[in-house]
Amino acid sequence: METSLGDGKAEEPPSFLRFTDLASENVGGKVLFATDDFFAPAENLLKSRGPEFKADEFTEFGKWMDGWETRRKRIPGHDWCLIQLGIPGIIHGFEADTAFFTGNYAPHLSVQAACLRPEEIPEIAPRGIEIGTAATNEELESIERLKSDNWRLLVPMAKLKPGYVGKSQNYFPVNSQQRWTHLRLNIYPDGGIARFKVYGFGQRDWATVEPNELYDLVAMENGGACVGFSNAHFGHPKNIIGVGRSKSMADGWETARRLDRPPILKRDGEGALLMPGSEWSIFRLAHPGIITQIEIDTNHFKGNFPDTCRLDGCVLNAQEEEDGVVRRWEVKRNLNWQPLLSVTKLSAHKRHFFDGRSLRLRDVITHVKLTIAPDGGVSRLRLWGFTRPLLPADQ
Repeated sequence: METSLGDGKAEEPPSFLRFTDLASENVGGKVLFATDDFFAPAENLLKSRGPEFKADEFTEFGKWMDGWETRRKRIPGHDWCLIQLGIPGIIHGFEADTAFFTGNYAPHLSVQAACLRPEEIPEIAPRGIEIGTAATNEELESIERLKSDNWRLLVPMAKLKPGYVGKSQNYFPVNSQQRWTHLRLNIYPDGGIARFKVYGFGQRDWATVEPNELYDLVAMENGGACVGFSNAHFGHPKNIIGVGRSKSMADGWETARRLDRPPILKRDGEGALLMPGSEWSIFRLAHPGIITQIEIDTNHFKGNFPDTCRLDGCVLNAQEEEDGVVRRWEVKRNLNWQPLLSVTKLSAHKRHFFDGRSLRLRDVITHVKLTIAPDGGVSRLRLWGFTRPLLPADQ
């Protein structure tokens, strides 16, 4: 399906859509401030589910809308809101969806960003989500201490399209390698946006961590990323490195049922299913390190968990990873995957823990490959270990 870029040109969906939404409510993103929430609150921008339209629903302030909608401005200025990313990190692109906002959409936007330390953030009163309100003078004075109007401009003022079906997505690529924690979304001068997504990769401030403390080196919030997979029919594998335990099967990785499975299933002498194939996903660790503990969680997957799994690790540089992504990991040369966790039976709806003698690889690695057989669903993957630098011989 063709989509609309901010400049109005029809293009294929941008590649950054495969990355993590760093501002989603699912990962802890939240709105800190908005100049106006008269028709619909800014919190709607960060909802994980798609926008909906209720034709006959009205509030005492006007038409019910599933997004952020400000009143028609009758004073100088423009509307804006501040967003705290749930996962601080590197931003590769934005999506502004104006779905169902047709005669009331915001005609322009811009986006600014900052990387703030906790001590730089003033005490801000928790927001309610009541409609029919605007920021008070006290709230404006408190938030002005952030000087957000001077934050780095990532997206200059750009046009938005009205929210007609199939044409409401507006995409804005970002060329920045800096770590960001907060955003200022400006709309000009007023109006509505249904959803605002911030695509990128998490990045922990590794300069502040202790080298001998355990960290989940594959966690999305620390900077882990899914860089390849064989099948994601029901759920993307990037979900399994998400925040907290999964909320449902939709918040995990689930493949289709393999079509090459035999009509009648049998087991080998060691109890493993005799199946011709398997499914896999590949992850870049947030930091090179040595894995010492593993958790594989099949939470919510009761009739559709994998029979077995295995984990392999290796060291890849940026070019080798890019080659793998471009070729969908059908690379001809050996990537030197080494066994980390041997083929292991899994159970339904259960957290599986492995450490010590269960783990075979004691070297520094940068990437892992999770293989499940024959197919099914996994809700979370946790790889606890110690950060370590890559030695010249490993690179």
